[in-house]
Amino acid sequence: MIYVKSEEEIAALRTACAVVRDCLKFVGERIRAGMTTKEVDDMVHGFIKASGAIPSCLGYCGYPAATCVSVNEVVVHGIPGDRVIKEGDIVSVDLCAEKNGFIGDAARTFCIGEVSPERKKLVKVTEECFFKGIEGLKEGTRLYDIGYRVQKHAEENGFSVIRAYTGHGIGREMHEDPSVPNFGRKGTGVRLQAGTVLCIEPMIAEGDFRVEVLSDNWTAVTRDRKSAAHYENTVVVREDGVEILTL
Repeated sequence: MIYVKSEEEIAALRTACAVVRDCLKFVGERIRAGMTTKEVDDMVHGFIKASGAIPSCLGYCGYPAATCVSVNEVVVHGIPGDRVIKEGDIVSVDLCAEKNGFIGDAARTFCIGEVSPERKKLVKVTEECFFKGIEGLKEGTRLYDIGYRVQKHAEENGFSVIRAYTGHGIGREMHEDPSVPNFGRKGTGVRLQAGTVLCIEPMIAEGDFRVEVLSDNWTAVTRDRKSAAHYENTVVVREDGVEILTL
């Protein structure tokens, strides 16, 4: 069931999303080659706590860290550890913060130093896919129109769309209805109501879209071990457009 939020609830979400937005900006200004993914997680955890918020990922279904730090072939849910970030890597940082009972969620993929033209294009197109996905999004839009536009832009640029993971609704819970796939058939899916809050998060692969989960039961990697990128924002559907809460 899709839970439409009141303006009071959206105001509370806006506060949580501001923490996420500011944290990602903080990380983007400091992440560098030579850091471990655990050091990135420590930075995120400290920022969220200092902001008076709670890192929602920590302990979620047993997840052991405050953030997901996914390098190169890792699509999502990379558990921070001793992996050293290197020059030329792309690193996706996905985090959630809870404040006043509501959760904000967003992700960015950062280029570390000079990256290859292929990886640079992948990161750029993945971000563009988000903005393509929200083109025309407003009250009455069909849900799968979002994924249709994401998929079209990714494939036109020679990339593939991860199908195993989707965006989602959000509010008091990290994952609420509906699921928001990054692929779909135009003109299908439920009509979205004003006040619906969604996490739209293109996950785009350089090669094949198929993934496998490693033995830690979290880390999802591309099966062909080619790179993937991730870009996410929390948005509110409005009568005449969309409000992005994490920008």
